[in-house]
Amino acid sequence: MTKTVAVTGVTGFIGRHIVDNLLSRGFTVRALTRRARRSSNNNVVWVQGALEDKKSLSELVRDAEYVVHCAGQVRGSKEETFTECNVTGSLHLMQAARESGNCKRFLFMSSLAARHPELSWYANSKHVAEQKLIMAAANISLGIFRPTAVYGPGDKELKPLFSWLLRGVLPQLGAPDSQLSFLHVSDLAEAVGQWLTVSPSHNHPYELCDGVAGGYNWTRLQEIGSAVRHAPVRLIGIPLPLLKIIADISTLSSRLVRQEPMLTRSKIRELTHSDWSASNNDLSNSINWFPKISLEHALRDRLF
Repeated sequence: MTKTVAVTGVTGFIGRHIVDNLLSRGFTVRALTRRARRSSNNNVVWVQGALEDKKSLSELVRDAEYVVHCAGQVRGSKEETFTECNVTGSLHLMQAARESGNCKRFLFMSSLAARHPELSWYANSKHVAEQKLIMAAANISLGIFRPTAVYGPGDKELKPLFSWLLRGVLPQLGAPDSQLSFLHVSDLAEAVGQWLTVSPSHNHPYELCDGVAGGYNWTRLQEIGSAVRHAPVRLIGIPLPLLKIIADISTLSSRLVRQEPMLTRSKIRELTHSDWSASNNDLSNSINWFPKISLEHALRDRLF
């Protein structure tokens, strides 16, 4: 019997890859979208609506045994923007899932940033959403994924950094010895599919990264870039005062074009944090998932 998964954030970078993985496993997908869409795949049903529209959420989760919540606010010039989507919207979806009477498992796509809610509005909103979903889950098995920096085909945020790296220039944010970690989107999508097919486990947050021992620092990224391009890479540190000026310009220009900014002073605190190392051990032991693509592998094969 075909099982149905309700998915939010389907039109985003991560959501598209998750849906592809779910379809390859034989699931039927009900996908939330703000704009009316026609599906070319009989196993994808589009539901027009939004996280603030409780009626459309009820339609989204109808007959769905599983919910994968990928939609999230990553841009914003004030804290309320993140709270409205990442906290309130997530609770609306959980309420709809509970009221449907069909949902067995609910997977929330959080972020490694939630580990340090004091750093940014985004990080705090993900942290608060985790806590509130745990309290609201009732008899639904809740999964919380905290992926680190995710990249891959379709990504617009990390691709410029990797492109510059392979051209021989690496802009450095934060201290030289800052600990970094990365995750290829195909490995994340595989983890989602695997979580849906194994027995439910604890609802505490699971970290996800590419599993490279010790992760990376800026010097290691420089070394990897040099090895891949067979030429030197120049590491250029960007001073914090300059980053703040760039953030202020970004915020002002976004306001002029009536869009939410990606780079703000709040985001700078998150990006320059000294420790974004992560471990897959808990998740690997729980669902027998192991990432396959290291950053060096991805850069060599241009998997970004």
